[in-house]
Amino acid sequence: MSSERSIAERFGLPVHEEIESFSFVRDKIAIIPYLFAKQKRVLPLAQSEKGVTVAVADPLDLDSLEELRLLLKKPLVPIYCPKSVIEAAIERCYQQKEEETKRFFSDLEKESSQDEGEEQKDEYDLLEQPDLNPVIRLVNTFLIEAIQQGASDVHFEPTDMGLSIRYRIDGVLQKRHIPPREYQQQILTRIKVMAKMDIAEHRLPQDGRIKLKVGGREIDFRVSTLPIVHGERIVLRILDKGNVQLGLDRIGMPEAVLKAFRKLIHTPEGIVLVTGPTGSGKTTTLYSALSEVNAAEMNIVTIEDPVEIRLPGISQMNVNRKIELDFSKGLRHILRQDPDVIMIGEIRDRETAEIAIQSSLTGHLVLSTLHTNDAPSALTRLADMGIEPYLLASSILGVLAQRLVRRICPYCKTGYIPSKEELQELGLKKEEVHGGHLFRGTGCSQCFGTGYKGRCGIYELMMVSSKIKAQVLKSQDAEELKKAASFQNMVPLFERGVELVAAGISTSSEVLRVTRIAEEQN
Repeated sequence: MSSERSIAERFGLPVHEEIESFSFVRDKIAIIPYLFAKQKRVLPLAQSEKGVTVAVADPLDLDSLEELRLLLKKPLVPIYCPKSVIEAAIERCYQQKEEETKRFFSDLEKESSQDEGEEQKDEYDLLEQPDLNPVIRLVNTFLIEAIQQGASDVHFEPTDMGLSIRYRIDGVLQKRHIPPREYQQQILTRIKVMAKMDIAEHRLPQDGRIKLKVGGREIDFRVSTLPIVHGERIVLRILDKGNVQLGLDRIGMPEAVLKAFRKLIHTPEGIVLVTGPTGSGKTTTLYSALSEVNAAEMNIVTIEDPVEIRLPGISQMNVNRKIELDFSKGLRHILRQDPDVIMIGEIRDRETAEIAIQSSLTGHLVLSTLHTNDAPSALTRLADMGIEPYLLASSILGVLAQRLVRRICPYCKTGYIPSKEELQELGLKKEEVHGGHLFRGTGCSQCFGTGYKGRCGIYELMMVSSKIKAQVLKSQDAEELKKAASFQNMVPLFERGVELVAAGISTSSEVLRVTRIAEEQN
């Protein structure tokens, strides 16, 4: 029994394990700001003559209840409810009703050319502006829905059937809506207006940014347009600062990897690389590392494309190709700023790699990312760029490869007996599987029928030891480097993923999907 539940029972608070039957949750009625409910973990459930029934996760948080009483100006009837249940109910109350988007389609009115060309101010909170032009409300609905469902990207793709709208949730695209084709241009124009793009330009790709508030949270969108056959394709990358969990001990690293990686980032000089495909959490890992080494006596400077999260106490610089400010040029100027730690968003070319290595050899710790499938391949990639082997051996401290795998949805998680072929593909024996069962999600409303909810990281850390250095000087072949790394107990990404499958955290199909490229090359 949890301590909060024990305290609630001691105080005589009613205990409820489910609250979906209460009228406000059932009818998706929200009477307090989203951010207040999310942060305080309190949620009004119903109203009666006695007052407003309120679910609380912490019975001792009397300050939040007093704030809520002053906010509602009504007496409160608190009940205790587990934190996870309250959080799920909050998302349900503030989530757009399925019928609402469909209703918007029938209410759409064409924006006048004056509205389209006029520069709009989007400083309002999306959850607090219901009385807007129908097209504006419709776009706001898509954005709110995507944020509340935890999407990282929103894709607006014109097709011959109309405008296809998809959300990338937990790394996988999921189709959501197809508004009628006649409203396609109005929706796309509205997004371009919000991003302060040239709405008259339809032939060239454009980039822009949108800054909005949703439930009191500041959320940035990186916007990219691409002209295609059926019109302009627009993709919005959602940068939700409130959703980012920074801290090396909070991103799911195994204890042994965490201890070794911490040792690397506290080294005064050298290069630490983080590798993986786009969307594998590399930036979050680097930000977490910077947050850990950040101190008053440290001068930390970053150059990024673009700056995704602003970190207090750290100087961050954006790449700007319009004025020819790229990674290599920016890095040269950073070196004149007397830095202790430098973070480079990505090493893309020989020039940037050479400056990074020179920086590390002159007393700086350099953190950066590289696009390779596994940790040993990072050294091979740098050698392919033209970096001399002796420079690699003397400057690289370690390489962390990572992936994000989807977690099984806890609401529809169910066990099953795996086949011999599945166990063989994972390299597992039947006795190594707990209770002889593996797990998967059957699909429910909480996970939108996917069987997955949330993600966790898998990591592969290669420390550049004396044996690895000797191999680099001898040959930079990826296969030879993998063999040398295996002798120093480096656990590959695939094996980390198999551990999650055996523990019932993820599924075999998900781990194989995410690690197959790296595994096939082993």
